[in-house]
Amino acid sequence: MRVIRGVCPKSSKENEQNSAVKFTDLNLLQIILLGFDFQNFLFRFKILTLHSNMITDHQLHDKTFQPFISEAEIQASVQKLALRLEEDYEGKELLFIAILNGAFMFASDLMKKFNKDVAISFIKVSSYHGTQTTGRVDELIGLNTSLHGKHVVILEDIVDTGITIDKVITLLNTNYPESVEVCTLLYKPDAYKGKHKPKYIGFEIPNKFVVGYGLDYNELGRNLKELYQLKEE
Repeated sequence: MRVIRGVCPKSSKENEQNSAVKFTDLNLLQIILLGFDFQNFLFRFKILTLHSNMITDHQLHDKTFQPFISEAEIQASVQKLALRLEEDYEGKELLFIAILNGAFMFASDLMKKFNKDVAISFIKVSSYHGTQTTGRVDELIGLNTSLHGKHVVILEDIVDTGITIDKVITLLNTNYPESVEVCTLLYKPDAYKGKHKPKYIGFEIPNKFVVGYGLDYNELGRNLKELYQLKEE
């Protein structure tokens, strides 16, 4: 069973268990009194069921990948991140720096959902080959915008070991930004060894290889609308 944790304020496990409301425990009167939108619930359930049944395994090169996170889940998470960023950077000069190639889809959708003034720039580094990180980070390519006095938010598709992000932040700080934070769609806490944990996280996921929505396996799979996880044989 997959484990996905969206980032939001967390209560203790005990509180979650005590406060959890099981749908099976509610009778019709309780549902009405609680204002439960039953028709909307059924509609969403049918759509998600139909969507999940339509998504099948995907073959890329010599590997098979299975459905992991749906397009609807991704878009809902991106919307939440956009709203948080709007609130946190209200009235500030904000610059998004998207790391290519993987973050291009995430950056595009986030920009479309962000309703305040914001600039964006794209840079490129390299730390992956196949399904393993190489541990090598190149110099930044494509940074031609002044960062002096600006609030910078790095946009990443995925943060796992943190090697890339640490190097990028170090290099960006030589340009005297007002602040630097990281916003990533995916975060692997079990793999993370870096010094700068992302402040804005869409999903916390297990330490398994994923493709789709900008992420690739040897240059294939970036165009997939959903996220897929490497299938264990």
